[in-house]
Amino acid sequence: MSNFTRRLPVYLLLDCSGSMYGESIEAVRQGIDTLVNELRGDPQALETAYLSVITFASTAQQISPLTELMLFKNPKLEANGMTALGGALKVLRECIDREVRKNSAEQKGDWRPLVFILTDGYPTDEETLNTEVQNIKTLKVANIIACLTGSDADPTFLKQITDNVLWMNNNSPGDMAKFFAWVSGSIKMSSKSLDAKPGSAFQLPPPPQGFTVVP
Repeated sequence: MSNFTRRLPVYLLLDCSGSMYGESIEAVRQGIDTLVNELRGDPQALETAYLSVITFASTAQQISPLTELMLFKNPKLEANGMTALGGALKVLRECIDREVRKNSAEQKGDWRPLVFILTDGYPTDEETLNTEVQNIKTLKVANIIACLTGSDADPTFLKQITDNVLWMNNNSPGDMAKFFAWVSGSIKMSSKSLDAKPGSAFQLPPPPQGFTVVP
């Protein structure tokens, strides 16, 4: 058996459309910085969690491949264009297929990935989204967690992707900081419970104060 650590892959799918321009995208940049620093200070997370960033605007792309925390470099985020969430889900599928180690006769593969989606608007590639919503159900992930920002947003499309949907009324720097702190707490909690119930969904901490859990 080869000697390697079973990784907990974490994928961040971040909305970088034009509506996130300015204060909002800067808050996301700061949030990622805080998230990485928090995880580096947790021995269990530092050993097991690997982080990737997928952005979506008019198109979707993986801008940070799955990387161990000590080597992770904060990506350069720019806000412009549309909201290709369907494309982001397609990229996610391709990345998980390519990057996540599968079980073999010689060794166990990685832990089931955690996926966090952050968006502030309705997808502009609805046809692709409808296709990918079906495809995403075939993925072996531990949890997909989506967060919608903005008081006028409609969470219906996110409920098609996952039952775990949070809603914050605005994407202010304060609320964005709360979200990324919650993501950090979720990853830490998940990394500590890896051996408790292998293959099951990880338990998540309570949502941040002021956030709504979409029923």
